[in-house]
Amino acid sequence: MTTLSQIAWDDTVLPFQLDLPDVRGRVARLDGVLEQVLSQHDYPPVIEALVAEVALLTALIGQTIKLRWKLSLQIRGSGPIRIIATDYYAPASEGAPARIRGWASFDKDAVDLNADGFGQIGQGYFAVLIDQGEGTTPYQGITPLSGGSLAACAQTYFAQSEQLPTRFSLAFGRSTLPGEGERWRAGGVMLQTMPKASPLMAKSDAPAEDTPRPLEGDDILHGDDQENWSRANMLLDTVEQLELIGPTVHPTDLLVRLFHEEQPRVFDPQRVEFGCTCSEDRVRDSLAIYSAKDIRTMTTEENTVTADCQFCGAHYVFDPQSLGFEATVTPQGDPIEAKDD
Repeated sequence: MTTLSQIAWDDTVLPFQLDLPDVRGRVARLDGVLEQVLSQHDYPPVIEALVAEVALLTALIGQTIKLRWKLSLQIRGSGPIRIIATDYYAPASEGAPARIRGWASFDKDAVDLNADGFGQIGQGYFAVLIDQGEGTTPYQGITPLSGGSLAACAQTYFAQSEQLPTRFSLAFGRSTLPGEGERWRAGGVMLQTMPKASPLMAKSDAPAEDTPRPLEGDDILHGDDQENWSRANMLLDTVEQLELIGPTVHPTDLLVRLFHEEQPRVFDPQRVEFGCTCSEDRVRDSLAIYSAKDIRTMTTEENTVTADCQFCGAHYVFDPQSLGFEATVTPQGDPIEAKDD
């Protein structure tokens, strides 16, 4: 627990709980980390806005899960905006920051720079992937793209896959602070009902429907639970964009303003920063499955094999003879002695 003290709120996620309605949540502010994610690429504003939205969702969702390693969000569609992907790496140790990275793939000739970005993703899916590291089985949950925004897709995912009514209120865009240049900022609030002992609480006597639809709060909650959840949502509806983005409104002040009658409690904030896990060794490991013939197809006219990280833009150059399971030289260029049969 922490008191309502002066904290540098940018690039933090603040967990909280509303005791009266039995609702938990997160307040996130992204500033420098978002600017670093976007500065790795030369995206048009319509793509930057989508990456900003997904990065904010990633920060809010990642902090709710007891992660040992990584949470990923992936959005894939049939339209000119093909892929948006983000990763959230859990803190490596107590007090360490979490790390976020992200990227997008799109057809620059087909994207309409003046149209809504979500509509240009097309038909596809919103996926949540959780990897708890070596010795565990990765989890993947998928929901169709619908609802008019990526935040709506995330809400549908939690309602359908986790049976947890969830609400996001997000704001993001370019802003200019006094004495500073223009930069991206994002802020948001996540509300979620506390998991029950038996999470599957949908009505058993509900009539069958010919066309499936996303689960709503009314399908999962009843009685006082539904009334409390509705009240928390109505209070969140009063939030203003500038309150979400800040920087003059502290998240603790925002929670008191929105939910003072709901008995809010706050916990220790989690710092987040930009971070990429790519390395020369990781690229070599990914190419270790290829034969010498395969490596030759990747070799440039300069007799090198190159690789670029989609997240951070790092550029790697390799000697093709040092790659694959038939490599003849070490990464340092020393000959590899042939193994006796």
